[in-house]
Amino acid sequence: MIGRNMMPASRTTLSLTTAWLLLLGGYSAMALWMPAGAGRTAFGDIFQCVLPLLVNSALLMNAITPNWRKNAFWMLMALGCSLWLGGQFIWTFIEVYQHRSLPDPFIGDIVFFLHTVPMIAALTMQPHKRHDSRTMLYGYVDFSLLLCWWVYLYLFVVIPWQYIVVNAAQYDRNYNIIYAFENLVFVAGAIVLSMKAAGRWRRIYAHLAGAGAAYMFGSLLVNLSIDRGAYSTGSLYDVPMIASLLWLGTAGVAAYSSRGEEDTGKADEAQEKSPGNAPRNEVLWASRLARAALLSLPLIGIWSVKTSGAPMAVGEFRIVVTLAAVLPLGFLVFLRHELLDAERLRLLRASQESIDNLKRLQMQFVQSEKLASLGQLAAGAAHEINNPLTAILGYSDLLIDDPSGGARAHSLAEKIRDQARRTKTLVNNLLSFARQVPSEQRSLVDVNAVVTSSAQLRRLDLRGKNIRIDLQTGAAIPAVRGDPNQLLQVFFNIINNAVDAMEEVNGGTLTVRTLCERGNVVILFSDTGPGISEPRLVFDPFYTTKPVGKGTGLGLSICYGLIHDHGGQISCYNRPEGGATFRIEIPAVPAIFSSRGFSPPAHGTPAKLT
Repeated sequence: MIGRNMMPASRTTLSLTTAWLLLLGGYSAMALWMPAGAGRTAFGDIFQCVLPLLVNSALLMNAITPNWRKNAFWMLMALGCSLWLGGQFIWTFIEVYQHRSLPDPFIGDIVFFLHTVPMIAALTMQPHKRHDSRTMLYGYVDFSLLLCWWVYLYLFVVIPWQYIVVNAAQYDRNYNIIYAFENLVFVAGAIVLSMKAAGRWRRIYAHLAGAGAAYMFGSLLVNLSIDRGAYSTGSLYDVPMIASLLWLGTAGVAAYSSRGEEDTGKADEAQEKSPGNAPRNEVLWASRLARAALLSLPLIGIWSVKTSGAPMAVGEFRIVVTLAAVLPLGFLVFLRHELLDAERLRLLRASQESIDNLKRLQMQFVQSEKLASLGQLAAGAAHEINNPLTAILGYSDLLIDDPSGGARAHSLAEKIRDQARRTKTLVNNLLSFARQVPSEQRSLVDVNAVVTSSAQLRRLDLRGKNIRIDLQTGAAIPAVRGDPNQLLQVFFNIINNAVDAMEEVNGGTLTVRTLCERGNVVILFSDTGPGISEPRLVFDPFYTTKPVGKGTGLGLSICYGLIHDHGGQISCYNRPEGGATFRIEIPAVPAIFSSRGFSPPAHGTPAKLT
């Protein structure tokens, strides 16, 4: 493993070293070999237009990840490089195409100044963090804040000496100061992130800090040499600038070659162990930065009025610029706080929903315990009831077979036997709720018998209600393999829901049909109730339209799981004529297999679920 990992790294190092030698060494050699003039100027300008294109390619290779934060980081770095290319293109147009010397002040200075702003915004993305708590809209707002603040500083510090009171020396001095300060902010930010990150991101930030430091030194060297009149494009003064661009491209290549490495260290692991700290610190940092940008405006304005010593025209211009900057910066700050408040409200609602779901789940656990106890009680009571029922059936049979009894006695004995058998069937149905059959011990089940038993159980408390259950069991329905008790629970739950729905409209009819379609046994439960408002959500846990205290929203989700556990499907839809239909499909057992070990009950007599 070590040898395999070292091979790509050594090849990358060799390639980068070769590129540095060819590009930087070749440029230095041409700067020494070619005399000052139009040829060397054209070479230097064209070289510095082509090199950023290569650097952009190295940076954008990394912007193809599923993480928007990492993609935005590399795209912002590439945007900064592209802005620098825009300034260099204006420089090249004047020197190569127009054959003129650069004017002072130079119109492209603001483009060179602004190219660092996207790079600073890229550092604020902090792509080394795993936690992605913010949305992309936060990134847009933060970038807009940074852009507005730096544009304001440029308008405040530099522009007055370019257009209000023209002073080339003061313009150059202020431009060099604010440009160096901007680059210093980028370098300091990269160093801080390098200290916080670990692994490959520590190396990436270190490369960016080195590239920023080289660029800060190179740009200051070029600007000072221009002020002294000693600079010409293509000279050795450009070497630090070329080195900074190569270093920036090296950061992109190094990041791409190490993309498979684990990019979290001990600091990130400790941060991950406390889930609420990372996003909270990030939000606080960004919020403080936004407030600092807004609060800096009146402070800078007061300084301009009281202690700057600038001409009156410059002071008035600076006051107007400061007042004008309050509007966009204030809007962006308040927009960010609105987004933050909306995010907090969303999290609060999600937390409240989670708490409500936990309460419902707790209630369901309590209800399950009650049902388990009730099942045990029903099982014990049913066993006790079965004993006298057996005696009643036995004595009724003796009375029927007694030749000395009259016709009336025989008729009464038959009625007693029929009612006793009916009671025994109901007791057996109650017993089925207390029984569980493991999935590997499932047997062949007659669906018609289970449907009939579930309907009989529900009919017990329908007396006096305008609700009717209409059974339409199909003939020659094949058997299914499953747990009859679980299927009884599913059917009984669906019938209960249909009865509750029809109670809302003061009665109705529930039609239960069984049929065979394409090798599946199909059971249809169609009611004449009000229908379902959201059929797609009925099987979701905790979804219920029943009043508080009457339903937990877990019944149909449990039915969904039980049917799928049997290899079947369950769905629901609203009927055009009104009401809802639940459709259950369970794979049928072929007749050649179901003929063994299974005998369907006689017609008209419910099957006993044992």
